[in-house]
Amino acid sequence: MTDLDLPALGLGTSANDDFEECAETVRTALETGYRHVDTAQMYDNEEAVGEGIRRADVPREEVVVATKVHPDNLAYEDAKRTARESLERLGLETVDLLYVHWPISAYDPEGTLRAMDELHEAGLCDHVGLSNFTPDLLDEARAILDAPVAAHQVECHPLFPQTELREYAVEHDHYLVGYSPLGRGEALDDPLLSEIAGKHDTSTAAVCLAWAFAQEALVPIPKATGDHVRANFEAQELELDGEDLDRIAEYDVRERVIDPDDAAWNR
Repeated sequence: MTDLDLPALGLGTSANDDFEECAETVRTALETGYRHVDTAQMYDNEEAVGEGIRRADVPREEVVVATKVHPDNLAYEDAKRTARESLERLGLETVDLLYVHWPISAYDPEGTLRAMDELHEAGLCDHVGLSNFTPDLLDEARAILDAPVAAHQVECHPLFPQTELREYAVEHDHYLVGYSPLGRGEALDDPLLSEIAGKHDTSTAAVCLAWAFAQEALVPIPKATGDHVRANFEAQELELDGEDLDRIAEYDVRERVIDPDDAAWNR
């Protein structure tokens, strides 16, 4: 069982590789009320994220900081070495959550997960996470790991609701952390979601996030800059009713944004 306490909303930082913009976005988000920041070796912004955390007038111990080991760095020795390099870039002694980013490239279940266990035992990460795994790969990883799986991160939004993985997360007591919770913008023009937004006199983005907040064990981490940082935070005030949730559940439009067979999208 996981003892990780994730806030209902996190800040995603994928593709935000401008140092100053990223650092200021993280600072603004934390001072707005966010307490979960997600980055990755693959994003090439760990230094900026660390700088934003230092700039914010928020105690470090209040913030859940997550990063991910690049698929090319998942061999046993590389995972251990590059995780320490991530900590150096972040300027932190430990991260709250360390993920295996994709089970591809250099991923080796025995070697990679042994490295994750050793990093956890050494206190360099408080919790171990996985990202973009299938149920079968989750089963395999859970059987190998000594540390509990605290979180599993995947694409998740109303048009791609990941029902099986959400149920898996509830059954096995870990969080499902949803990246691209707005469908990388694809969901914002969806007619059903737009209709529900009109009903509540709000934005389609807020509807997407409110849908996520209504799901058990699901934590969305929208990437945002500028005014969207506060708008996403304020979406926590929106509560969809049963009719809204039923209509989304029964919707026949299902659209994945990230191709699971082409992880190169984020390199």
